[in-house]
Order: sequence, then C-alpha cells, then structure tokens
Amino acid sequence: MQFISERRLDDGVVEREFTLGDIPGILWTPDTITEPVPLVLIGHPGGVRRMYPRLAARARHTVAEGFAAVTIELPGSGDRPASPDAERARADLRAAITAGEPVADEIVERLITPLVDKAAPEWQATIDAVLDLPGITGPVGYSGGVIALGIRLAVIEPRITAALLFAGSYVPRAMFAEARRITIPLHVLLQWDDEGNDRQLALDLFDAFGSTEKTLQANMGGHTGVPWFAADNAQRFFVRHLKGERAAV
Repeated sequence: MQFISERRLDDGVVEREFTLGDIPGILWTPDTITEPVPLVLIGHPGGVRRMYPRLAARARHTVAEGFAAVTIELPGSGDRPASPDAERARADLRAAITAGEPVADEIVERLITPLVDKAAPEWQATIDAVLDLPGITGPVGYSGGVIALGIRLAVIEPRITAALLFAGSYVPRAMFAEARRITIPLHVLLQWDDEGNDRQLALDLFDAFGSTEKTLQANMGGHTGVPWFAADNAQRFFVRHLKGERAAV
C-alpha cells in the first residue's frame, strides 16, 4: 500500500488516497487513534471519483463512530481498464430495464460473476494492508454494494464479522447457494421503489441468507432516496457488532 496524498478534514478525520498495486483507494481514519479501531469496508458499484461525495459522507459518518473506513475502485471502473464483456452485459441489462422486460439470468451472470471473482481477492488484499497499519486491528465490517460482492466476502473472509448490504443490484441465481452459507449478522437496506432493482429477487435473497441474525429495513423511495435515519440504524448495527457495545434504543 502506497499513500499518495493526505489531508485533514474539518471533523477530525484524516483522508489518505493510496494505491495497492494498480488499484486506487481511499482510507479515512480518526486524526488521533488512542485505542485500536475496527475497520469498515465501504462498498459501492464502481467509480470512486464520480461517487466521492456519497462515499466520503458515509466514511466520515463511520469514522465519527470510532472506526476506520476504506474503499477501493472496482475492476473495470474509474481509471481502471474497462472490460468489453462487462460493458456489453451492462448495455443488455439497461436495454431490458428500459424495455420493461425481465432481466435474463444469463445477463446478470455475465455482468456480476466475473466482477465478484476479481474484486473479492482485491478486497482481501486491502484488508491485509490496512490491518497492518498502526492502530487498526479489526474486527472488519462490510457496508454497501455490490450486494453480490458483499455476499462473496461474507462467505470467504473470516475477518468480516458483520455486514450491511445494499439491496440495489442484481445477484446471479447461482449465488443464492453462497447466501445460504452466510452466518454473520446482516443488516439489509432495500429501497422499495428502486427503479434499477428487482424487488422480488431482493426479498428472495434475504429469505435465503443463512444468518440467524438478519434484519431487512425497507424504505419507500428510489435508489438514491435512502432516508437519514437508515444510516443511523446502520451505524448502530456496526457499533453493536464491531465494538461490542449496545447502541441506544
């Protein structure tokens, strides 16, 4: 991990951009770490620069609760080399949604599975690098999308002990078997009127999760209309599971 910039924000947060090999990322930490802090992975659908305001807001909210937060660019997004196969699958997905047609399983498989297969090991390498830094010891939580990536990491990465999953993207049907293997606590956010998501698939996926502690918070509104109190509930979830504290009711 090579840090390439550092700045102190006005709310006691240090933001450092880095590269991990050829993967760009951003790490947010408290400006003073007096005790070991857990780590939250800030997931997203790709395009760190484009999504920076939303990612930074989520990260700063996370750091305010006493965590470190990190994000990395997804394969084929941002300044990383594009994938022609993924672009074709994404175009097919948009065409089906625009036409009001069901999205075929093979489109979802072509778009999501190669992304998850490549991104999951990159996130594991990021965890390795961040947990080697002074003051950041884990445990680790995953927060956000792509939900299929969160599923894969929850299954294969034992350092992740809780996950907040955004039900805002498609999941290959083949990954439902992985969802059934998840045992960590889950908090799932679903926007009921998300124009780019299959609501029934999201509900079926939630039913498939094998965790004995799982919560579904469904809110009215579109993809970007998550209410402020949903973010507060998410932070209480991480405080409870990553810091061993019970949040105020």
